[in-house]
Amino acid sequence: MLFTLAHSPQQCDISALIRLIGQNDALLLMQDGVLAALENSVAQSHLSVLSCPVYVLSEDLQARGLIGQISHKMTPIDYTGFVDLTERHSQHLAW
Repeated sequence: MLFTLAHSPQQCDISALIRLIGQNDALLLMQDGVLAALENSVAQSHLSVLSCPVYVLSEDLQARGLIGQISHKMTPIDYTGFVDLTERHSQHLAW
């Protein structure tokens, strides 16, 4: 399953999201959700326990001036990468 986080980590229950995500899933941080990828942030430390890949939409990073400030454990992708993720994961849960 593909999980997407579009809200600021301060406005959602990251712990509940983490409990839902399995090792065969993927997480995409987008819109204000990209704030969860910031290096040394509380949200990033919570996400670091995931065994699945975590992606960050690069266009949203750029729009917020956060390029170069995210954890090296997160993989930046563009919209084409987002489409690829939706093709690989038949189910999607927006958070």
